[in-house]
Amino acid sequence: MSKPLILVTGATGKTGAPVVKQLIERGYPVRAFVRRVDERSQRLSELGAEVVQGDFLDLPSIEAAIKGVKRVYFCHPLTEKLLEATMNVAIAAKREGIEGLVNMSQVSAREVAQSPLAYNHWQSEQIFDWADIGASHINPTFFAEDLYLFTGRSIAAEGKMYLAYGEGMHAPVAAEDIARVVVGILEDPKSHVGQRYIITGLKNMNMVEVAEVLSKELGKKIEYVNLPLENWRQVMVKQPGFTEYMANHLVYVGKDHQEGVFSGQNDVVERIGGQPPQSLEDFIRANMDKFTV
Repeated sequence: MSKPLILVTGATGKTGAPVVKQLIERGYPVRAFVRRVDERSQRLSELGAEVVQGDFLDLPSIEAAIKGVKRVYFCHPLTEKLLEATMNVAIAAKREGIEGLVNMSQVSAREVAQSPLAYNHWQSEQIFDWADIGASHINPTFFAEDLYLFTGRSIAAEGKMYLAYGEGMHAPVAAEDIARVVVGILEDPKSHVGQRYIITGLKNMNMVEVAEVLSKELGKKIEYVNLPLENWRQVMVKQPGFTEYMANHLVYVGKDHQEGVFSGQNDVVERIGGQPPQSLEDFIRANMDKFTV
């Protein structure tokens, strides 16, 4: 029996690209939905994916991408257009009669979220559930990749991590491990319908403990510097490509982290993804150049 066609949106992103790769390795035909055709999408094509260009906010392009598809991975960039994109994907998926959709949400997504983006993620979950298209939701804690995206340059230049996470804890999880959970669900979506999976890494730790692991692996002293939330906002708005919307979101992320919203660890990666998540030590070794340049 032939395997069903799967649509992967956000296909060139941190989780989208490994989802495409892992699905193809398991023999699934994959349609990769991308905003633009570039070197990243070319790599997906070389893996064997059918690359289609489109826009989440353009319903006809979404409908064209979902035509003939049975299962979908929905991953939207962190922008204020999430709800419009969700509605378009839900409409197109309902019309096509898909049997399963994995929705990338956030661990902080909840009805009482102060971040507009986290609240929108909660609303997105409700929309997909109401659409009755076999949706399940993944709600990762902090990506391990955020360590070098947010602090890689300051670690390399100063040996310091400037964040606003207080004494709160989380278990960093790599995008590749999150992708394994997505693929595990897509292989048997019916058994996961309506579920909300919090995805964590191997060990729950505070930022001082994270800095200690970095110190050991990088061979130099790394210090965690806890910033006041307003200072954190000012740092974010100065970053290239960061909007006020994203800066506000990250301030509330810091507040949530301080209040324990991101804390916890579980076996979801191993149970659904098929193998334990990589340790923070292994992740750092695999991405050493991101912390030293």
